[in-house]
Amino acid sequence: MLAEIIAVGSEMLTPHRQDTNSLYLTAGLNDLGVSVAFKTIVGDNRKHLVSAIRIALSRADIVLLSGGLGPTEDDLTRECLAEVLHLKLHRSDAILESLRQRFSARNIAMSPNNAKQADVLDGATILPNAAGSAPGQWLDIHYEGNRKLVALLPGPPKELKPLFDAECKPRLAAALPGNHLARRILRMALIPESQVDERTAPIYQQFPDVETTILAGHAEIQLHFVCVKPTLAEAEARVDDVLDLVAREMGDAIFSFNGESLEEIVLLMLGVRGHTLSIAESCTGGWLGERLTAIPNSSRVFLGGAIAYSDRSKTALADVPSYLLTEHGAVSDQVARALAEGIRRRIGSTLALGITGIAGPAITTGPDATKPVGLVYIALTNGEDTQVKQFRITGDRDRVRLWATQYALEILRHYLQ
Repeated sequence: MLAEIIAVGSEMLTPHRQDTNSLYLTAGLNDLGVSVAFKTIVGDNRKHLVSAIRIALSRADIVLLSGGLGPTEDDLTRECLAEVLHLKLHRSDAILESLRQRFSARNIAMSPNNAKQADVLDGATILPNAAGSAPGQWLDIHYEGNRKLVALLPGPPKELKPLFDAECKPRLAAALPGNHLARRILRMALIPESQVDERTAPIYQQFPDVETTILAGHAEIQLHFVCVKPTLAEAEARVDDVLDLVAREMGDAIFSFNGESLEEIVLLMLGVRGHTLSIAESCTGGWLGERLTAIPNSSRVFLGGAIAYSDRSKTALADVPSYLLTEHGAVSDQVARALAEGIRRRIGSTLALGITGIAGPAITTGPDATKPVGLVYIALTNGEDTQVKQFRITGDRDRVRLWATQYALEILRHYLQ
């Protein structure tokens, strides 16, 4: 069965608010073996919302609407669904009394328009909302000859999540066939999407019952495999068949088979190999350290480091000799090497990374004046041997910095591997 999620609210069509409810609902539906085929965001406009509901009912078996159940004039979800289904709304005395008690308990006068939240579609089951004033509603109907399961859910996440878990998931589970969904995520860093598709498409196209999606972004490629079968064992076995063949093709370009991030994998490998890590960052400005410390318990292997941004701080924090900065410039093989070796000695780790580069704009004076934006040097040392790699990264300042951290983690992963 296919599902569609409609997020209602004009605020989500601005740069200031995002729809996060659909992510939670998608995970919950996937748990039940349901694939989400469509997500729609629609503003508080009656014509647009009616159109969105009609389209959703025409192409999805399950339609979940979040938002638009409040007391104001622009809360239109109940009315629009009633219009599409040719149903009437009736005011529930039980909900109305519950609303009065809720306001009374808070010593707040209930405005007349709050009574709108007691309007229920004929034939709908009321879904109690313990965390808010707007109850949800559930409909199990036939629309144009096909069975449809429809839920109206409140917009605030703190209300939607417990209501969906307590009221919707059990009803969906009872109504759905006993299908189970298996998902696997392969992640690869610093490899073009076109190359991944060229090499893997001939494999995954042999498995039409496994839905394959390629996602590109943040200096990595993800391959998502999803399969729905009558039993979880069948679904997982089928997904694993595809995964195994793709893994053979892509080899050690794959850093994760279960969706873990590159920093998670590197930290795990450091622990398994008995290593500790320190870093000295210049152009990345602490971004690599942030990625590592965002992982719980990273302090077991990541000991710390320095943001050695200015020439003076490179010498003071990582013991970079001043003559190297004068002769070769801050963005150089020699300085990257000195950053790694200096911070390793200072921190006392077994391994260390040094990163220096030009994220932009161009440097116009000094030893680095002729070096282009995007030039990055990354050094890895174990105290006895130091390797330095040069990269030319294109794009804006943020892209250069992000890709530099990704290159650094990949250098470390391959060393540990």
